[in-house]
Amino acid sequence: MRHVSILFALFLCTVFPSISLANDPGTALGSVNGKVVDNISNQPVAYAAVVIKSEDGTETITGSITTEEGEFEIKKLPDGTFTFEVQFIGYKTYSQKLEIAKGKRNLNLGTVTLEEETKELEGVEVVAERTTIEQRVDRKVINVGKDLTTAGASASDIMNNIPSVNVDSQTGDITLRGNSNVRVMVDGKLSNVPVAQLLKQIPSTSIKSIELITNPSAKYNPEGMSGIINIVLHKNANIGFNGNVNMGLTKGIEAKFNSSIDLNYRNGKFNFYGNYGNNIGKWVNDGSILRIRENSRQKFDFFNNNKSHLYKVGVDFYLNDKNTISFFTNQNIYEGEGDGKTQVSYFNNPSRNVTQLFFDDSNNRSEQYNFDYKLDFNKEGHNIELEVDHNQFESEQDADFSSIGASTYPDYMDFVDTERTQTTANLDYVNPLDSISKLEVGLQSRNFETKVDYSSTGQTFNSEGNLVPTPSTKFVYDMDIYSAYATFGQSYEKWSYQMGVRVEDVQVKADTNAVRSFTDKYTEIYPSAFVTYKPNEKDQIQISYSRRVDRPGLQQVNPIREFATPLISSFGNPNLVPQFTSSYEANYTKRIKNGSVTGGVFYRSISDEINRAIYIDRLDLNKTILTFDNFDKTSAYGVELSTNYKPIKWWNINGSFDLFSQTQRGITETLNSTDPNPSEDDIVEERVEVDNTAWNLRMNNSFTVTKKLTLQAFGFYRGRNKSIQFDAQPMYFVNLGARYSFAEGKGTLSFNYNDIFNTMRFAFEGDYPYAQEGAFNWESNNVYVGLSYRFGSGKNRAKSRKRRDSNTKQGGGGIL
Repeated sequence: MRHVSILFALFLCTVFPSISLANDPGTALGSVNGKVVDNISNQPVAYAAVVIKSEDGTETITGSITTEEGEFEIKKLPDGTFTFEVQFIGYKTYSQKLEIAKGKRNLNLGTVTLEEETKELEGVEVVAERTTIEQRVDRKVINVGKDLTTAGASASDIMNNIPSVNVDSQTGDITLRGNSNVRVMVDGKLSNVPVAQLLKQIPSTSIKSIELITNPSAKYNPEGMSGIINIVLHKNANIGFNGNVNMGLTKGIEAKFNSSIDLNYRNGKFNFYGNYGNNIGKWVNDGSILRIRENSRQKFDFFNNNKSHLYKVGVDFYLNDKNTISFFTNQNIYEGEGDGKTQVSYFNNPSRNVTQLFFDDSNNRSEQYNFDYKLDFNKEGHNIELEVDHNQFESEQDADFSSIGASTYPDYMDFVDTERTQTTANLDYVNPLDSISKLEVGLQSRNFETKVDYSSTGQTFNSEGNLVPTPSTKFVYDMDIYSAYATFGQSYEKWSYQMGVRVEDVQVKADTNAVRSFTDKYTEIYPSAFVTYKPNEKDQIQISYSRRVDRPGLQQVNPIREFATPLISSFGNPNLVPQFTSSYEANYTKRIKNGSVTGGVFYRSISDEINRAIYIDRLDLNKTILTFDNFDKTSAYGVELSTNYKPIKWWNINGSFDLFSQTQRGITETLNSTDPNPSEDDIVEERVEVDNTAWNLRMNNSFTVTKKLTLQAFGFYRGRNKSIQFDAQPMYFVNLGARYSFAEGKGTLSFNYNDIFNTMRFAFEGDYPYAQEGAFNWESNNVYVGLSYRFGSGKNRAKSRKRRDSNTKQGGGGIL
């Protein structure tokens, strides 16, 4: 904590002198005042940005925001010539020259009239026609257009269209640059909702952009070896009453239905908003695993019937042009039923055949409460912000297992109750010290507590090989993180840089049945650095470095059985330690006549890597345990290439290629025997090193047939992928889509035919701990139909306040 205390002292020294200086009287005597109105309605435009710039318009001197009545006044201006601008979403920027001099230091500009941008729809936030890719200082931003939202109903459906991102359609697991150690946020905030469930619940039409923060600065939490995926949702803050309705139907073997409605009412100092979204459907998937040496096969058939509902209610209160208070709450309700059948066939000894039936009844509820207060000082971009976020998550799962065949697999039931709380408090301070320098400092507290209560009616083998009742288990996992950060950046003509450091003090405790099973305490420093060179408007080069950490997640440390089949059981490992990553990256962006091209390379050095491990069950040597473990130091590197190009007026191309190579080292086991009753002497432990090079290719083509009709073709290919456990075979698919606009662009009808050749499946082979091969299939071949309609309050233009800052921390107005 000593490092945190030092930074806290620096924070106080930096913030409070700045606040007092903002109020000190200066020698500058000039002032500008006036009123801003709409050119059609002649009504005041509240909360418009009024900016004073240098004479050539390249440097911002100071600024303010109009009041509720559209009035503004800027004081303490020195003598000189300036550029005066008024900026507001939905209007053309107003600009004029000003001169402050002796005899005319108090300028009354009278009424400033803003003209509407006629290319935008009235009363709604317009979704871009086509997806574009933008390289920023610390992230790649995919601005989601209608061509991408046509690709699927939910965030999970369109994620495979995003460069360097893959979603496992079987499990819902998401990877970035081939690595699953990635954090997924919505509007800059983590959710207690499991990621696979979360992605399926966000309608694609609610997504404004997807940010790939592969090398986050010190301002962000250092979790996630491969970085952060931030989903930014549309926010509606229009004057009056406005809304958006979406619904969609996906039909594969079974049907899935999703819908959402977003409502907003803005009047005076208050902005109220509410959202509801659901995802209801049935899912079917199957697979098989063949153990070659013992000539046995496991055949899996799974069926799930799930319902999820999300609610959001929030309010923004604009006390005045300097102070804003916001509050929102998310409520998520999930109900799921699943049943499955696992058939194990021993072709050389049919008497050992067994069939296990499985039924699962689960439900969970997640609650989020968020409070935010922001104070803007007189200088443009100078602010301090306090945010407190509290999450509660509760789940109940009842699982019933019954077997037909071999008597060694008795019937039993598992009962698992989980409670999880997460409280985060942030205090962030931003100060543009001058026209080229910016300082950001902050403090954060994060407190996590998880309680898992497990009981079972089943039996298990003890160390003597006898069946005994399965013991009940209470598992408690607590983690407290206190951190402080500081970043400083400057821009010099064609060059810019940002340096930062984050200090974190972490304490972890794990108790099993009220007995301390694991404790870890450490203080770590996480530096970051970015350098950008922009020789002209068309070229940009950037290099960056950051140090990151992956702390074991609950699933990875939970010793309670996650699932079981007759031959496989899955457990966590409470003794996992964090893995640390040093990440280096370089990117180049080239703007061309009809688009842009972005290329990049990266290298990661990883210590104590957390990965899947498969071991032989010592209580039954014919079974395996699927768990997690720390492995030796590993490394990874790769290249990425993405482009947005419009060869002709009616054809737009978004393409990407990424290749990554990773060396994995670890310990695994094999059973060197075909005897039906092997002994522990037959277990062979091996140190394994796997060099894996994999690549992905994506190509999205959008064809504009008429002003109302657009067609789409998307292709995806994933190359062979090796790990310590498996050698995954290549996979590919082709999707076709169409979108039709009606009601003057307010309505959209979408149609998509996914995996038209029915080629998408996960096929693999492996040697550890047994020589095996297999494949899993799901409903990738399906048809989607979606309808979206926006409505607003006439000619009133979107009067939203400016975004809280330029990073991912935004509030309000989304599904989550």
